[in-house]
Amino acid sequence: MNKLLAILLASLLAAPACAADNYTIDSRHTWPVFEVNHMGFSTQRGRFNKSSGKITLDSAAKKGSVELVIETASLDMGLDKWDEHMKSDEFFNVAQFPTMRFTSDRLVFDGDKVVAAEGSFTLLGVTKPLTLTVSNFRCAPHPMVKKPACGADITATLKRSEFGMTKYVPGVSDEVRISAPVEAIKD
Repeated sequence: MNKLLAILLASLLAAPACAADNYTIDSRHTWPVFEVNHMGFSTQRGRFNKSSGKITLDSAAKKGSVELVIETASLDMGLDKWDEHMKSDEFFNVAQFPTMRFTSDRLVFDGDKVVAAEGSFTLLGVTKPLTLTVSNFRCAPHPMVKKPACGADITATLKRSEFGMTKYVPGVSDEVRISAPVEAIKD
């Protein structure tokens, strides 16, 4: 009996553990957008055209991680002069801080769906906690690339002054809403 138990334990320990799946963020389908109230007159929006990153997802264990890197020089406000102004040291200071970054080692699940990612956001060299709300989460075979893919929409709100971006506060709102479609293809 002891021999049978030892063989059973050895086979269980030798069995491969369920591994997490690794995904690479598809930059063609992932572009963060921000919006801010402009002097009470309107909501102004800008977007970043270049992002990259990795997602690790272990649905069975309800675990995962995210790293999203956004190139600040890819800022697009729709007008060249406005782009220059927003890229200056008064706002995103792209010369000194070429990237922003969100990292998370804690995904929050509701059943089989990811509903949030708790982590940290770095902007202008300052890192603060940030939770991304995740909606429309879906993993399925991608019909074009013929590989597994996951996608979602993410949103978050932050105060730009907490990262040292204080120009024109409060006329230009301190509160910034971030949203982005995110798609990632399995490695």
